[in-house]
Amino acid sequence: MESTIKQTSSRDFASTLANFRELVVLFLTIILVIAVSIRQPVFLTADNINDILLSIAVTVIVAVGQMMAIVIRGIDLSVSSTVGLVAMAVGLTIRDTTNFPMGIAVLMGIGLGILLGSVNALLIAKGKVPPIICTLGTMSIYRGLMPVLSNGEWVNSYQVPKSFLAITRFPIFGIPALVIYAALVAIIFYFFLKYTRIGREIFAFGSNPSASIVAGIPVDRVKMTVFILSGMLAGFGGVLWASRYGSVTNDTAIGFELSTVAACVIGGVNVYGGSGTVSGVVLGALFLGIVTNVLTISGIPPFWRLTVQGLVILLAVIVDAEINRRLKKS
Repeated sequence: MESTIKQTSSRDFASTLANFRELVVLFLTIILVIAVSIRQPVFLTADNINDILLSIAVTVIVAVGQMMAIVIRGIDLSVSSTVGLVAMAVGLTIRDTTNFPMGIAVLMGIGLGILLGSVNALLIAKGKVPPIICTLGTMSIYRGLMPVLSNGEWVNSYQVPKSFLAITRFPIFGIPALVIYAALVAIIFYFFLKYTRIGREIFAFGSNPSASIVAGIPVDRVKMTVFILSGMLAGFGGVLWASRYGSVTNDTAIGFELSTVAACVIGGVNVYGGSGTVSGVVLGALFLGIVTNVLTISGIPPFWRLTVQGLVILLAVIVDAEINRRLKKS
């Protein structure tokens, strides 16, 4: 009897923690903000908050695609190289072409992202290559194409027109356009994953791949959709990256895949697949952005930021593993 009560209690605790991970992240974020504001009053200034939102905007956009890959029990390690390659291609085009239409530049970046994502999609869905191996390979290939494409050159901010920089910098109702883009992407994919058939199939496949096949879900189509969308969002992120920073180098966005994974796992996306929310990803990116900002204004060296980021990822994965262990045991 006592053993049954303990199992029930363990199951209830694990289920509650799994269902309210977003609230836990939100609570921790609020506590962090209060604690930092007491020690660093500059933290709550309008300029600093604006900096935090701008710093996480591209992360949110690309992490939404990463989230879908993780939900189907995969991962997309190539997003950083896709962002870098698209930023380089668009930046060079803008630099070398007079009066190039900015709308076409954005569409070019998205289209190139779809193309790069389609390579992953075909190899994973049709070639049956494990996602981590496939995207690890394409990450290196896409990164290696950058110096070939640029011939070793950089794109500098003074070489591109102000209209290109304005894509992310002009205000909309007083809010930087880049932040608005991230919010729109989050809203669109929230409804896409929650209310469309393919969105529900993504979660169904991630929850139980074998049962999904038996149920008649087109698993290859699901995989292809996820990695094409991930590439599309990374391509869009690449254009925005080039516009925001103005300059593009051969190491642009290197290591950025770590930030997208961190935003997902901190925000409650189950590393074992099957569950996760767009709102959780946004909260995860916000938490990560606040931590990075706190380390910066506190004068802590940059390498410690990577250390803290890695520790936070490990902690989130350990929590996920413990939740799954308790649920399976109960």
